[in-house]
Amino acid sequence: MDTIAQKMPATLPWTAWSALAPAAAARAIQTRVAALAPALRSAALTWLRPERELALDLAARRATDPLCGIPYFLKDLFDLGGIPTRAGSTFLDQVRGTPTADSAIVTRLRALGASCAGKTQLVEFASGLTGENPHFGDCPHPLFSDRLSGGSSSGSAALVAAGVVPLALGTDTGGSIRVPAAWCGLYGFRLTPAQEWISDAFPLAPTMDTAGWFTGTAEGMLATWQALVGPASQLANFRGCYLPLSALLPTADLVTDQACTAAAEKICPLADAATQAELLAAWRDAVDAYITIGMSEAYHVHRDWLAPYREHYDPLIWQRFSAAANYPAAQIQAAHATLARMRQAFAKYFLNHDFLILPAVPCAAPHKADCTPELRRNILTLTAPASLGGLPVLSLPVPLPFGLTAGLQIILPHAKSPVVPWLLKPE
Repeated sequence: MDTIAQKMPATLPWTAWSALAPAAAARAIQTRVAALAPALRSAALTWLRPERELALDLAARRATDPLCGIPYFLKDLFDLGGIPTRAGSTFLDQVRGTPTADSAIVTRLRALGASCAGKTQLVEFASGLTGENPHFGDCPHPLFSDRLSGGSSSGSAALVAAGVVPLALGTDTGGSIRVPAAWCGLYGFRLTPAQEWISDAFPLAPTMDTAGWFTGTAEGMLATWQALVGPASQLANFRGCYLPLSALLPTADLVTDQACTAAAEKICPLADAATQAELLAAWRDAVDAYITIGMSEAYHVHRDWLAPYREHYDPLIWQRFSAAANYPAAQIQAAHATLARMRQAFAKYFLNHDFLILPAVPCAAPHKADCTPELRRNILTLTAPASLGGLPVLSLPVPLPFGLTAGLQIILPHAKSPVVPWLLKPE
């Protein structure tokens, strides 16, 4: 195994972080960041809170706070007062200025006892799924330096997977939590669009943008979910089914398909033929609809900058955003009609089911050469349904051979679903 974090200190359990003295926790983060390989550090971390400042912040928390003593990293789409927000770019702070106030989710986490330890890098303007960024370096997988972490929440996922912090915030528009969670072996949670904690983040496509987070353990995911979302109503005899990778992608990777199927079978049965056919029919145009809506909305966010700052954009991102200026109105209208049909199909499905399971990724974490338009489309085939559906998703890791991982998407009708604690509570 070609590891990039071989010299990292041992990963601490969730409860061990909250038990550390503030000074010890702040020191632990500095030590763990210093132990990162330079390529991972520069590609994952954009700002680190000074050790003494973090220790004082941790010390100010109340022992009764549910996330007391938990340090976390923040994806650099959310604001911290006095710290530039660059969104993986080289110029956003120049045109937007430095924020003077914290994002709502930062304020909420502070009230719950968590302390922000720094900000993380991402794919430029969150428009990508594999973790590539030409300005700060492609984000390597924390255990396999020749593979990528996934994105766009690449830095947040990589730093949790490397054991630097137990919790990190991300966003998910088309899979930006689900994909890196799967490839980095993490638990992830995606909320819903237009929710308060995404409304003040720098946008990619507001119709589908969501906030969310990563943890390295089920315990940490459950604690964070209970603090930020729960509690859930008490139900039993949950009804759900899963669609295998082979049903969604004709050229599915056999190893990933078998591993995800084995993991899903422990939770629920395979979807019956009628349910599978109905869902696949509703999702037929999902990828094209996602791209049309997402990139047309991104164009409107960036339209005043595309010409004067062209040389500052990643050329691929610039091309994606600029091309959307020429989308015909009929194409955009058709995409929104697809979105409406998909939401109707999900609403019908959830009349008789409590969750739906899909694979989160089509394969193991990719090498740079594997990051092709075909891979992007294959990923979106799996992730676009929940994105267009505007639905929350719990991501669970699935082990693959040789230490690699994939993941399951547990698509839920609402964020407070009691399915979450049912899946996360220890047996």
